[in-house]
Amino acid sequence: MADRAIPGIDPQAAPGGPGCAGCLAGDGPGWWFHLCRRAACGRTGCCDSSPYQHATRHFRTAGHPFITSCEPGEEWFCNNGTEQFSEGPQLAPPTSHPADQPVPGPAGAVPEDWQQRLN
Repeated sequence: MADRAIPGIDPQAAPGGPGCAGCLAGDGPGWWFHLCRRAACGRTGCCDSSPYQHATRHFRTAGHPFITSCEPGEEWFCNNGTEQFSEGPQLAPPTSHPADQPVPGPAGAVPEDWQQRLN
């Protein structure tokens, strides 16, 4: 991982929770495919394959360009403004959703035809 500070990435920003903040707040169908985390503020949002794409919506409204995966074992950063992937610093834990959380999730909210609803 990179050792230098990167503008737009705050390694100390606490993660926003174990699920998509927008979906859990009632904006959209209430389920997601994969989760992402904004590296500037820690907000957790659903990925662009998910029906409501809350992670990208947050980029558009807040201007926080860097995103990272909340999927276990994935360590990447993407700048939504440039669409470039890069390395970055270790972020505050936890760095992934809970191991017992299904993908897609959350449990009990995912429709049977979820694959046909992906973007």
